[in-house]
Amino acid sequence: MGDGEVTIKLTSDEALVLSDWLEKLQMTDLSRVVDDPAVWAPIHRISGTLDKSLAGLFAPDYDQRLEAARRRLRPEEG
Repeated sequence: MGDGEVTIKLTSDEALVLSDWLEKLQMTDLSRVVDDPAVWAPIHRISGTLDKSLAGLFAPDYDQRLEAARRRLRPEEG
């Protein structure tokens, strides 16, 4: 495999929810979750890219936006 790039497209809701999860992941004892140090580079790159592209990341209503995005992404039960 070469040095080519891979493009991943996410909806705004997906990006917001993933960004929040990655932030929490990076604040935990990651050695329990990620057992291969090679995984850290892509995790940090994805997280940084999301942080730069999410305009509402530091908005005062961030928690409400995040919860609304989570609700929209959860599969409907029934």
